[in-house]
Amino acid sequence: MQIPTEPIGSVPRPPELIQAFNDRQAGVLSAAQFDLIATAALRDTIRRFEETGSPVITDGEQTKPSFATYPLAGLTNLAPGGVTIPFEDGHTRQLPCLASAPFHYATYASQYLAAARQLTTLPVKQAVISASALSLLYPASGIPNYSREAFLSDLVAEAVADIRSCLSTGADSVQIDFTEARLSLKLDPSGALLKSFVALNNRVLDHFTPDQLRRIGVHTCPGGDRDSTHSADVDYAALLPVLFQLRAGRFYVQLASEKDPLRVLKIIAENLQPHQTVFVGVIDPINPEVETAETVRDRILLAADFLPLAQLGATDDCGFAPFADDTSTSRDIAFAKIRARVAGVHLAGQQLGLS
Repeated sequence: MQIPTEPIGSVPRPPELIQAFNDRQAGVLSAAQFDLIATAALRDTIRRFEETGSPVITDGEQTKPSFATYPLAGLTNLAPGGVTIPFEDGHTRQLPCLASAPFHYATYASQYLAAARQLTTLPVKQAVISASALSLLYPASGIPNYSREAFLSDLVAEAVADIRSCLSTGADSVQIDFTEARLSLKLDPSGALLKSFVALNNRVLDHFTPDQLRRIGVHTCPGGDRDSTHSADVDYAALLPVLFQLRAGRFYVQLASEKDPLRVLKIIAENLQPHQTVFVGVIDPINPEVETAETVRDRILLAADFLPLAQLGATDDCGFAPFADDTSTSRDIAFAKIRARVAGVHLAGQQLGLS
């Protein structure tokens, strides 16, 4: 038995790829030229992931415009002026809004997965965006002849197709990014919005078999963009009991950057269900200091004091660059942190008598 360990998803893009995204959007770079630059970045990312010793890797989300908006790239029925998400340092990110029916994905995440799997023999994990995040696209004013419930039905169908295509393309696991979970409690402290998000995501998960659900996980964190968060001040005690009502088999929980990880671990232990595995965050992506393997080991050993070893894994708190233009963390630091996680998991396994 080994302690499983996985990355969350994104790795900072190289400068030439970030410039290519900008040039492509400005219309001064052809699709073929962009693909050449993106493929080179993907090859380098896969190579560097393999060199960390990570047993499971991702594509680093190199060609995603962002973790949240990849399904929208190319859609023509969107308008500006959607939900704005403020971060603690003052910067914001804004979603578009749906302007007309129907809603559908322009891109499925399996496209990224297929490209990555051609370049490695290692297991590849794929992240997808939650249905609840994309539910924010529907405007408060409504859409003529397209009710919110009709929109949600189309959204659920597309979210199911996104996950199913990843599983059929050979994903080792599929991670649903649910970073808006903690934010929802800031927007609505009553918890009603969070419960509606969980109910919507369970509508998606209900389409999968128990065996498939064991390969489907949910990631929660307080956001991590340009070394800033949007909801770190929201108490986990209000989130985690509801989060574990999701019918997923895996949970990836930001923990390394928590002020009181002991208290959070107690809450996880009280709410974790027998069929669920929790990957605790042992790396803080927005802290430029690279953790030592011993620090990672100690964080895992602390978690093992509260959680059954058979249900414990280790991960990073968040992706290192969820948005393509995020340059706050270097690629070198990101991969150094990943190497530290892998080494720390090995040390923890030795101390626990697992390896």
